[in-house]
Amino acid sequence: MKGYYGKYGGQYVSESLIPALDKLEEAFMAIKEDSHFKAYLDDLLVHYVGRPTPLTHAKRLSDFCGGGQIYLKREDLNHTGAHKINNALGQCLLAKFMGKSTVIAETGAGQHGLATATAAALLGLKAKIFMGQEDMKRQSLNVYKIQLLGGEVIPAQSGSQVLKDATNEAIRYWINHSDSTYYLIGSAIGPHPYPEIVKHFQTIIGRETKVQLKDLDQKASKIYACVGGGSNAIGMFSDFIQDPVELIGVEAGGHGSRHAASLTFGSPGILHGSLMYLLQDPVGNIKEAYSLSPGLDYPGIGPEHCYLKDSGRVTYELITDQEALYALKILSQKEGIIPAIESAHAIAQCLKEVGDAPKDSVHIICLSGRGDKDMVSLKEGGLV
Repeated sequence: MKGYYGKYGGQYVSESLIPALDKLEEAFMAIKEDSHFKAYLDDLLVHYVGRPTPLTHAKRLSDFCGGGQIYLKREDLNHTGAHKINNALGQCLLAKFMGKSTVIAETGAGQHGLATATAAALLGLKAKIFMGQEDMKRQSLNVYKIQLLGGEVIPAQSGSQVLKDATNEAIRYWINHSDSTYYLIGSAIGPHPYPEIVKHFQTIIGRETKVQLKDLDQKASKIYACVGGGSNAIGMFSDFIQDPVELIGVEAGGHGSRHAASLTFGSPGILHGSLMYLLQDPVGNIKEAYSLSPGLDYPGIGPEHCYLKDSGRVTYELITDQEALYALKILSQKEGIIPAIESAHAIAQCLKEVGDAPKDSVHIICLSGRGDKDMVSLKEGGLV
């Protein structure tokens, strides 16, 4: 069926939004293989974003672990500091193609909001960014950046005031303004065709990595990526699904009984227009997700990840706040690279496994973002 990955995905939305989703799918299908669109986007990715991002050998970190060789796919070196700009630019161009004047977005860590505001400023669009009040406190630097770029930050004050609640508010706004407004979803979630759209614009991560491995005459043994909504992971894994390589997605294990591990502890349910694994109680009420990293603080996961879990093609693991902070500190001090707390979850899982691996094995981490945005949280937590 259209828009499904196994039994996951779909379009669980009000009838009033179906025409908007149909128009979105029609426009996306028209432009995604259009040679002029692709050439324009490719030019922006090279000369504006700074792609291709390097595949960096973390030699000192590898020596410290004493096992296999660790390589970092450096999405932190993109303009705006994370992988989010790949998708934001693509969707803003799609919004212009559709004749929209305003883009709206939800954001947790602020990186998708920042990327959206950046792309909107470049392309002459208005940007409204919905962000949980709690996340605005944790990620104040990105709030200021969005505002400097001309974007409007709209606080979500309902619920636990995090990413889920920002998404709720963005959807409510879109329902009432879909004629003039483009909803730019940042994670591989939401009703069809959003998971497909986000994956399309993020596959550049895995595609570049594959070419870079070939240039190095190397083959990956394991590939790691953190998963919240799932966009950097689905982009990283996409080109390797058919290859003999182990793929590991890393969820936020949080602290104690508080976590954001929907694939590990969740069950199938519907949220934000899609059937996915959710953190929910026996009668279907959504449980509060928790992670020190606001980009992973979401009670669900993209539908393709749900399918990949059920099929066994991808293994999903848990990393706690404490383990992520340790990994962040070790990478910073061994390689001079300060990762985002989100990315540190993937680093931590690699550190657990790489020490027992053969010396010539290759372990790749998608370093999805840099840690500038997390300095307040790290200082309050005593890490700096």
